[in-house]
Amino acid sequence: MRWVPESPEVAEVAPPDVAGLSIEPLVRAAEAGTPPSTDAVDGFLHGRAVPVVDGSQVTFVFRGEADDVRLRHWVYGLQTATSLHRLEGTDLWYDVLELPEGSRVEYKFEVVRGGDVQWVNDPLNPHRARDPFGANSVCHGAGYAVPEWTRPDPESPSGSLEDRLFRSRALGGSRRVTIYRPARFRETRRYPLLLVHDGGDYLAYAGLQTVLDNLIHRLEIPGMIAALMHPPDRMEQYRGSEAHSRYLVEELLPDLEAALPVQGTRAGRCLMGASLGAVASLSTAVRYPDVFGSLLLQSGSFAFSDIGGHGRGPVFDPIADFVNAYRRAPKRVADKVFVSCGMYESLIYENRSLVPVLERTGMEVRFEEARDGHNWENWRDRLRLGLSWLMPGPLWLVYD
Repeated sequence: MRWVPESPEVAEVAPPDVAGLSIEPLVRAAEAGTPPSTDAVDGFLHGRAVPVVDGSQVTFVFRGEADDVRLRHWVYGLQTATSLHRLEGTDLWYDVLELPEGSRVEYKFEVVRGGDVQWVNDPLNPHRARDPFGANSVCHGAGYAVPEWTRPDPESPSGSLEDRLFRSRALGGSRRVTIYRPARFRETRRYPLLLVHDGGDYLAYAGLQTVLDNLIHRLEIPGMIAALMHPPDRMEQYRGSEAHSRYLVEELLPDLEAALPVQGTRAGRCLMGASLGAVASLSTAVRYPDVFGSLLLQSGSFAFSDIGGHGRGPVFDPIADFVNAYRRAPKRVADKVFVSCGMYESLIYENRSLVPVLERTGMEVRFEEARDGHNWENWRDRLRLGLSWLMPGPLWLVYD
């Protein structure tokens, strides 16, 4: 579930301080009444990565005729829309944000021309992140780099994918599940089983197959079978639904363990998901506390209230009912739980609040924060740490 900006208001702010930044010579020239020429603007942009990162100061630029250009992003805590400043006498627009080291931010430009408003990706920035809603431009702040283990490695042999349909009495009808088998799969072996909510999205937007191939090849996790679920209606299934939990544990899991060479033990099962998928994972483990040895929960939509309402609208009511009940009577539902969330998400408070509740049950809990938002590449970037901590491979990574 994507966080939707609460206020469409556009912030009117003074031009930023550009002292020491790459764009300063252009701004100073314009301020002195000698606007940079087209060639000067071309020269500034030529071969330069944009947004322009000068340490923790990041300059967003847009070039073109418009009545207004606004930066739209999903960083909770900052203004959701700020107008860029037009460099006098040019068609170059700019604004500066302070982004701490390691930040990764997805954004678009809102371009206003003659009363028409259009959201566009940054035409000067080739970095894109895709999600079920389309694509966003991506700003890599200082110190952030796409992890090399998320990229296809020609030395990592590929696992295989197979789609299957499973009948469900609990949910009615059939449900599609994609089965991932590791490279060098053998029917005679017994593998751990990873059950993945929104598995199709993890494949499409978080590169899950590549991540599994690489981590298995590097011995950071064991060879494993993954069952990647494709919910037809995640809003109905994933908000703490009892029927979904029953389907997963009493129908899908027995069918998978009958059909595939998996270990079939609590320690050999991991359940994971992001956003609503994290809610579905935890609520299922709470209903069936003896089934899963480990949980991987990413940016869970764990709405709750200490008093009054939860403030997130009626769609979150069943989630808040579940989380409030669990906070009142927490219990051990797995051996190890990995929780991650982006600092720039509106859900960071809920996820931080959940961690001590989980720890009080005696479960081993690891919590990881990142300077990122509620998106698939944030979740992708946390997979190595989460999976290798929950299910370490022969390499046996050592953590502090």
